[in-house]
Amino acid sequence: MATVDNIRNGLIDKILSIRNKDFLVALDKLITSSSSESDIIELTQEQKIMLEMSEKDIKNGKLISQEAMDKRNLEWLNAI
Repeated sequence: MATVDNIRNGLIDKILSIRNKDFLVALDKLITSSSSESDIIELTQEQKIMLEMSEKDIKNGKLISQEAMDKRNLEWLNAI
């Protein structure tokens, strides 16, 4: 498995070979946006309440499988 330094150096080498300005601008935006995603996000009170309700549902076994949810969604879409 490649180390972080090996991956980083490989990416740098590839970036240095790119001559397409639009591609580099898009890559810069991607890198900039992904680094800002690691910032701490403050949840609203409503979001905290919803998470607490979800945890309570999990503890009480109020769950539905992904397969059942997919079926329910398809039935709902077909009813429209």
